[in-house]
Amino acid sequence: MSWLKFLEDGGFVMYPLLICSIIVWAISFEKIWFIFSFNKSFSSLYGAALLLLKDKKISEARGLYHNAHPLIEGPYSAIFETHSDKAKLEQKISRRLSETQIGLKRFLWILGTIGSSAPFIGLFGTVMGIIKSFDSMATSGKGGFSVVAADLSEALIATAAGIIVAVMAVMLYNYFQSKLSIINLQFKNRLEDLLDLIE
Repeated sequence: MSWLKFLEDGGFVMYPLLICSIIVWAISFEKIWFIFSFNKSFSSLYGAALLLLKDKKISEARGLYHNAHPLIEGPYSAIFETHSDKAKLEQKISRRLSETQIGLKRFLWILGTIGSSAPFIGLFGTVMGIIKSFDSMATSGKGGFSVVAADLSEALIATAAGIIVAVMAVMLYNYFQSKLSIINLQFKNRLEDLLDLIE
């Protein structure tokens, strides 16, 4: 099969859509596991730190971060630093929280990219199928729906597949954006609660 024939058939479009679909689900499972492990790690750390700080055991509470999730370690250790200027301490904690927020949203841009580009990949396959339909009409010298129906139905499958992949990617992207924003806010609020106990 020549490259021209392969392009005209439009079948090549299904391969990138299949890859996009696999990527969407792989990232989704990774984010689900990541959220679970992050929440479990911080809940355990927060509970232990709360008890220690209420008993004024600051040194013991400070050492807890060694076993924490890497994204928790930076902001958590920052609240134990001593600064004569409270504003500088809050700025440092804010920077560490920003780094954590970036880490929480890792790979989400891929879901957004697939969500916006998958329909166009499918549409490209449809366009190639339409070109093939007109080519069939020119070759056979006949017109009518029966000549182009088979080619058009195959081409429209690519568009449908692209829309399905895009819808799933966008739904999952919005879900994880919302979920991670809530987690980030809860993380920030609980750190501030611990900072109040330290002060």
